[in-house]
Amino acid sequence: MEVFWYIMIAIVLAVFFILDGYDFGAGIIHLFFAKKEKDKVVIAKSAGLFWDSNEVWLVAGGGMLFMAFPTFYASVFSGFYLPLIIVLWLIIFRAIGLEFRNQFKYQMWKDIWDTSFGVSSLLLALFFGIALGNIVRGVNLGGVENGISAHEGHYFFLPLWDSSFSPLSETPGIIDWFTIIIGVISVITLAIHGANWVVLKTNSSINQKLKSVVFKLNIVLAILTVFSLFVWQIVNPNSLNNFIDKPYLIVFPIIYFIGLVGLFFIKKLKRDIHAFWLSTLLIVGGITSSLASLFPVILPSINDTHESLTIYNTSAPEYGLSVALTWGVIGVILLVIYAIVQKRLLGGKVDKMDYGH
Repeated sequence: MEVFWYIMIAIVLAVFFILDGYDFGAGIIHLFFAKKEKDKVVIAKSAGLFWDSNEVWLVAGGGMLFMAFPTFYASVFSGFYLPLIIVLWLIIFRAIGLEFRNQFKYQMWKDIWDTSFGVSSLLLALFFGIALGNIVRGVNLGGVENGISAHEGHYFFLPLWDSSFSPLSETPGIIDWFTIIIGVISVITLAIHGANWVVLKTNSSINQKLKSVVFKLNIVLAILTVFSLFVWQIVNPNSLNNFIDKPYLIVFPIIYFIGLVGLFFIKKLKRDIHAFWLSTLLIVGGITSSLASLFPVILPSINDTHESLTIYNTSAPEYGLSVALTWGVIGVILLVIYAIVQKRLLGGKVDKMDYGH
């Protein structure tokens, strides 16, 4: 039952990063490449028409995590308290940036909320990547210093950064040189995804330029991917053991590299949807590869005093998991129906669609 809920939560969170990921990416594209007012309007609309429904998947994932793995939920929500508050404020400012932009026609008013939308999207992509970096790096469970625990074995608290700024520190912070690398990879990946979404859903005047941007970003992403694999071995020498012990897990990195290699041919793709599917493979492959490298661990311990948190030592009782099964499946079905209906209603280009202002 633990494995079932782990897979369900992984799927829901992956769908969130695919769907809301293109909103983050559209915000990054809006910030750096949209210069004309008509481009700013349609790019904001390509995110604004979808962002609220896409974030339902994050709420669902959080609820399922609380239900299935309450100890893990309590641990990460206390340990990552500072970045979670930052993420909450960024989500707020991204939303109000989209919703407030067209309330008044003053240029300064539009510029303020355009910046809010773009910067919030950029920082959200960065912080979600940093969060993944913390998960694969591990944390100091129990707050152990000099062999003495400051907390119970499943609790921790991290500052935003440690003075050493090193992932190899006994007490690393949330931000260090390793998590920054993963954060930058996240920003580039979602920028590529957002650019493909803008090309797919709008008739923006920068669409052809965005294909060149995706190609260049993909080169940077390929370099950073290889580099991150090397530094990951420094941070966690056992990071690839799961792929050696269970060779079938190699399918997940293959998904990632199919997306990565495919995007080098973006200028030759005949349909815009193909580029979007390739960047979707990037996101799916990246998330699943990270989870597969850890399984069944969901939060590694970097000290020898306390064991890592796994799907087995953080799960709810078997009875609770089984009772929630029916309602969890019903909830996911409703989410899927909701997403399908919305995407059908908002199919095609969004340029002439009413944003409801």
